[in-house]
Amino acid sequence: MGRSQPRHGAGLDPGAPPDRAGTARFDALGRWLLARTAAVAARAPGGPAIRVEPEATVFTNIAPGSADVVRPWVDALRNVGFAVFAKPKIDEDSDVDRDMLEHIDKRYREGLAALVVASADGQAFRQPLEEISRGGIPVQVLGFREHASWALASDTLEFVDLEDIAGVFREPLPRIGLDSLPEQGAWLQPFRPLSSLLTSRM
Repeated sequence: MGRSQPRHGAGLDPGAPPDRAGTARFDALGRWLLARTAAVAARAPGGPAIRVEPEATVFTNIAPGSADVVRPWVDALRNVGFAVFAKPKIDEDSDVDRDMLEHIDKRYREGLAALVVASADGQAFRQPLEEISRGGIPVQVLGFREHASWALASDTLEFVDLEDIAGVFREPLPRIGLDSLPEQGAWLQPFRPLSSLLTSRM
């Protein structure tokens, strides 16, 4: 039998690429994941006999007509070292959450040393991630505090704000939450264009 090689997995579902001003640097995120993997490996009970291999995978939907726009982003991710699972966005049932959970479960059964997941969908991810965490595997959730109350409220999951990771964003993001509004008020931009309803199932 070969040596067990637990993986340090990172599953990311960032949705559509952000605009240029707020584009995340996945090379910086990759370096953070490598540092995280080294820390996990140093604490592994098997010591140097157990090799912890980092893996990073981005899950994304490709909306009709957007392939040419998204392709450079996908190629950049792959060039950094991220695998990409891309799926056509046909309707609400074609979301990538289920694929992401199946991949996490596969890696869990193969042997996970730690898990990092970036998703704002607490309804889909909170319970399975907490079950993994209760099994003794450290689980971190990446995201933005204002969109990850489910992770912040969890007793078993560790939350890391993406903007707190050095180098991921070149400049501070214009983040405004309902609990930190300026006196003069503020515009809160939509999370997606209204036209996306045309491809959604009502």
